[in-house]
Amino acid sequence: MQFGKDTALRLLIVDDSVEAAEAIVSGLRNSGIAVRPSRPESEDDLKALISQQPPDLVLAARSAHTVPLDKVMQVVTATGKDLPVLVLINQLDDSRLLQAMALGARGVVLREHMDHVQNTIRAEWADLEARRSLRRLEAQVRETERRCDALIDSSRDPIAYIHEGMHIRANPAYLEIFGFDAFEDIEGMSLLDLIAPQHVSNFKQLLKQLSKGEPPPPRYDTQARALDGGLFPAVMEFTQASYEGETCLQVVLRRQELDPELAREVEELRQRDQVTGLLNRATFLRALEDCVADAAQNASHHALLLVEPDHYTRLMQDIGLDAADDLIAAFAARLRSALGPDDIAARFSEHQFAVLGRNSDHLGTTALAEKVRSAFANDVLEIGSRSLTATVSIGGVQIGEKIASVTAVLGKANQGVQSTIGVGGNRVDLFDPGAVDRAEEERIEAWVARIRDALDGDRFLMNYQPLISLHGEPGEMYEGYLRMQGDEPGELVQPLTFLQIAEEHGLLWEIDRWVVGKAIQVIGDRQRSGKRTTMLVKITQASLQDDSLLRHIEEKLAKHGTDGSLLVLQLPEAKVFTNLRAAQEFQSKVARFGVRVGLEQFGAGLNSFQLLSHFDAAFLKIDRGFMQDLPSNTDHQQRIREIADKAHELGKQTIAEFVQDAGSMTVLFGAGIDYAQGHFLAAAGPEMDWEFE
Repeated sequence: MQFGKDTALRLLIVDDSVEAAEAIVSGLRNSGIAVRPSRPESEDDLKALISQQPPDLVLAARSAHTVPLDKVMQVVTATGKDLPVLVLINQLDDSRLLQAMALGARGVVLREHMDHVQNTIRAEWADLEARRSLRRLEAQVRETERRCDALIDSSRDPIAYIHEGMHIRANPAYLEIFGFDAFEDIEGMSLLDLIAPQHVSNFKQLLKQLSKGEPPPPRYDTQARALDGGLFPAVMEFTQASYEGETCLQVVLRRQELDPELAREVEELRQRDQVTGLLNRATFLRALEDCVADAAQNASHHALLLVEPDHYTRLMQDIGLDAADDLIAAFAARLRSALGPDDIAARFSEHQFAVLGRNSDHLGTTALAEKVRSAFANDVLEIGSRSLTATVSIGGVQIGEKIASVTAVLGKANQGVQSTIGVGGNRVDLFDPGAVDRAEEERIEAWVARIRDALDGDRFLMNYQPLISLHGEPGEMYEGYLRMQGDEPGELVQPLTFLQIAEEHGLLWEIDRWVVGKAIQVIGDRQRSGKRTTMLVKITQASLQDDSLLRHIEEKLAKHGTDGSLLVLQLPEAKVFTNLRAAQEFQSKVARFGVRVGLEQFGAGLNSFQLLSHFDAAFLKIDRGFMQDLPSNTDHQQRIREIADKAHELGKQTIAEFVQDAGSMTVLFGAGIDYAQGHFLAAAGPEMDWEFE
């Protein structure tokens, strides 16, 4: 399971201490888990929180008096939901552990050991998601079984399911070929009873082999016996299957043609696509299932490639709809020319092909994919009297133990195709689960080098977004956003792409220095041109650890002659809460230069305004989560009004970011928010050209 900003953990914390609960939330966020916390103040409040917006996990303090642990367990149990409860304790002993387990808790966490809290919550959350996924899969399996049952009934092929030699299921075509009127007439009957007497001995031996787990033959020729005693030549195909939870054999029986050579030709035609001569989708899927099963059981490696022509619609326009089959046939012929004798190719959909490379390792799969790509890119495609230049997009998967699932294999291959199409085609996107760890290490090393290069070579830059006063306050105000110059001209890399890596490798403080230095330079330049511009920029908690940023600010203010009161440094509310003493000292020191400090992501904590009694923030930037569906979300509207009212009581100015529509502007204006910013008003860009007057 992936933990990060895109997946938020809904965590309900039952604890008498708001500060202690907030410390846990901050610790989880610091470890990379996005948290949406809530905290009940009574048993009724607990019931309301669980019923209105069910949490993912409950973290309940054993010592809580507001809502005692036994009451928490009663409320959770009464919901009947899969809602894990972890008990928060200060010290572990046998009695506490046994008591928690007896009440029905999933586990205990040690309050004083944040690593234990984080790891236990991660593990329990992953287990919860696994259970949810299993329930979804079970529902999908039930639906799939229902559809398969309907397909079997409507199939023209005679199909039956055999368990321990007895019929447990048969479709109408199977009943018809033997002359039965209803399944009740054949239910429980031995398959041997439908075999001609002279073939019973050999067929009995075959059933014994299959019961021992030996692989079934591709086809089995015999003579079948109908209900009226008549005999007819038949061919049977066996597949391991399950029916209503029972392991069984699926038997597909066909009346055999009198001419064996003709029968083989018919069977060959049945497995082939008539336009391209490649295998059809159904036949290919059976081969893929065999390879996936082999990988799971024998730790073997195989390759799947999905190949799709680039710009297919344009090619069709060029060549004409009447030549569509000729175009597909030409693609198939070119594909076949790039494959080895052991590779299997199929027409997988209208204009998508599939290739199965058996016993192919990562290097072999990469070479095969590149050979296929080059076969199209390096030569023209001949279609009758026409010649076309055509390329392909290829999505590949290295099939192995870590991805031994047909659904997962096809899903990853399809993602690869769509990814290559999205960047222009003529590319290969190969997913190798065995190489993920190695690739991730290489990716991180490359990003660290890139960040260092950006710092040393001044390859960072700033974009600016105006903050608009909703009540006519004079002056101009911008927020500066960090960007990294990409490898291509004009390409910009967003900070979320690299800041996590920068934090893990101790580079955040250097990035903060660049951001603040750039902001001071820009403010000073605008001062000299006659414009007083207030600028907000973000810094990180790394800059609270020593005086290096303070000295840098003093130096840059003096160098550029900048008024420090025009610079506002923003820190996330959660980071200030967990680094409160350092944040207080930092704020008091930068105040000597006139520099102000504001809080961003405000309101996301359990008791955000309690923090203001310890930290004198200049601005409160409301957490952008409250802007989601603001015109229609009454809870968010109420929360924003509460923040605005309390902020005004304390003499604080408020900012709403991520404004997306006119309806949100109306709500913000009515709530008394001071400033708004967002793409609805103006997107961030390299120029500071908003007309404030």
